[in-house]
Amino acid sequence: MPSLIDLRRRIRSVKNTQQITKAMKMVAASKLRRAQERIMNGRPYAQQMERVLGSVASRVDSSLHPLLTIREPGPNSKTLVIVVSGDKGLCGSFNTNVIKAGGVFITQSQFPCTLGLIGRKARDFFVRRGFTVAFEETGIFQGLRFEDARRIAQASTDAFVSGDVDRVMLVYNEFKSVMTQHVVVTQLLPIPRAAIDEVEAAAAVRVGAATVDYLYEPEPAKILDQLLPRYIVVQIARALLESNAAFYAAQMTAMDTATKNSSEMIGSLTLYMNKVRQAAITREIIEVVSGAQALE
Repeated sequence: MPSLIDLRRRIRSVKNTQQITKAMKMVAASKLRRAQERIMNGRPYAQQMERVLGSVASRVDSSLHPLLTIREPGPNSKTLVIVVSGDKGLCGSFNTNVIKAGGVFITQSQFPCTLGLIGRKARDFFVRRGFTVAFEETGIFQGLRFEDARRIAQASTDAFVSGDVDRVMLVYNEFKSVMTQHVVVTQLLPIPRAAIDEVEAAAAVRVGAATVDYLYEPEPAKILDQLLPRYIVVQIARALLESNAAFYAAQMTAMDTATKNSSEMIGSLTLYMNKVRQAAITREIIEVVSGAQALE
């Protein structure tokens, strides 16, 4: 049976931990509010960008721009998998889920994969296991900027256009709500024709007319040169913002659960300490009474 001093130390230790988890919860809630505002403001632009791309790219030949080119699988085909994780832990299963999804895609892929790792947790996991890494980015979530997405997009498009990889996949956590984060595995390059066709068909249904063509000024190739690289940057920026908001939501939820568990542990330890103290008092009373009876 532990002594009263040991129990008091344990209770004090749990209380100190509870103060830390409560403070981390408040910090995560504050950062989540700002991150959620950014993603809510960024989503409409990304969705509109996708709609515009679908409207234009579905009307032109895919050979007009290399980012639309679908290459036939061959013995030297490679896939670049961009995995977006967090730089820190203490966020429940946030990092575990996205790393697991990336690992499952790599193991099930019929072609060799090279990795683009964003976040310290993904970098540590895959580098330790000897995976081929094309590029890595850590520490960008401390002050997330549009230039970070532009730099990652440039590295991805360069690898695709040069022929080093034939496909680029993006794996990240999408922010749904404070309690829910959904892992997304989506193709970034080449831009999927199926998605473009679906957008175009939906637009045709909304206007109630057949698909029509546009008069381009300048020519379609120059328009795509400006539109498609920006689309890639916007999609990566959206993934970073989604992941950032999802991280703080997961951290806030995890710290709230830890705080509640600490309260339950403190209550349990306090009850046990009171029982131990009561047993010690009862034993001392019995010893005093027994001593008094012996003197008689």
